[in-house]
Amino acid sequence: MIGKLLEGIRILDFTNYLPGPYATQRLADLGAEVIKVEPLAGDPARHTGVKRDGTGVVYLANNHGKMSVAVDLKDEGDRDKILSLVEGCDVILESFRPGVMSKFGLDYEIVKQYKPDVIYCSITGYGNHGRWSKLGSHDINYMALSGMLAQFKDNSGRPIHPSITIADYFGSMAACEMVLALLWKKERSGLGGYHSISLTEVAASFMGTHLLIHQETGEEQGITLLNGELISYGIYETKDGRFLALGALENKFWQNFCVAVDREEWLDAHFSLRRNSNPVSVEMEKLFAERTFEEWTRLSQEVDCCLTPVLEVGELPSYPFFQENNSIFHDEKGSVKVAMHRWSNNGVKPAPFVGEHTARLLDEL
Repeated sequence: MIGKLLEGIRILDFTNYLPGPYATQRLADLGAEVIKVEPLAGDPARHTGVKRDGTGVVYLANNHGKMSVAVDLKDEGDRDKILSLVEGCDVILESFRPGVMSKFGLDYEIVKQYKPDVIYCSITGYGNHGRWSKLGSHDINYMALSGMLAQFKDNSGRPIHPSITIADYFGSMAACEMVLALLWKKERSGLGGYHSISLTEVAASFMGTHLLIHQETGEEQGITLLNGELISYGIYETKDGRFLALGALENKFWQNFCVAVDREEWLDAHFSLRRNSNPVSVEMEKLFAERTFEEWTRLSQEVDCCLTPVLEVGELPSYPFFQENNSIFHDEKGSVKVAMHRWSNNGVKPAPFVGEHTARLLDEL
């Protein structure tokens, strides 16, 4: 089965909060066995933010299906047990500041003495070297420094504070990408390896098109045709104050839309600008404001015109697309989950409690 692609791969996960745990959860959903190494008090994400049954939901959302061992990495005995556990692992991920794993005696140079072909990936804010590497940082810093945050602005040109940690998630996927590439290298050569992920540089890597456009034209906001400049590609408000996203860039989709709303006279205005000086643009705004969100949503499922509702989070589980694909589901304890991969939503075990598997995995060593 596809959900068992990484069956037999054991991952030792020293990460906390979001980027690392999300990465290892994706790998777990591919079939890897993930052992989460936590401090005795647990991943700090257990104790922060909104709680469910006394545990932070950021932890619950990003650690299902893993095992947990709780240790004091400053204790020599606990560290030796972890090193013994290393010998049976294929991959190690960690997200401490550069130098911390060395203080614990668990950096790559030490670990590879116990497991020569180990794959070791560090997730950092700014990389392992240079003056930035020692600085504390979070998602908003990575987004700001990479130029990504400046792409989200209100009508006055002020950056908008996102309600999702985009750089964290992009960095997680980059870590997964590197781990899978190193696993493939190991399969062919028998060699492991080390790589450090810089969340800031990963975020900046998404800005390549923007950078080249700026070099050629001076434009700071990327592809202008995709920035709400056109009447056929943008966000429209409905009668009841909700929003729809229209992406009818191709002629066939624009034609389907115009025919569906009985406005064939708009066909030639396909690439006209969304301006108050454009009569078709003004009429488009009025048209969307004449129908409710539900009416437009129904049309979006009946007409092939790249029209979708702007859903709120609470609406996702009941929306037909996610219901039909069973990609949003509940674990054994009733916590809502999103499948990392469409086929990875069966038999998911809840996130472990602190040290749930310590006795099983360490006490016998």
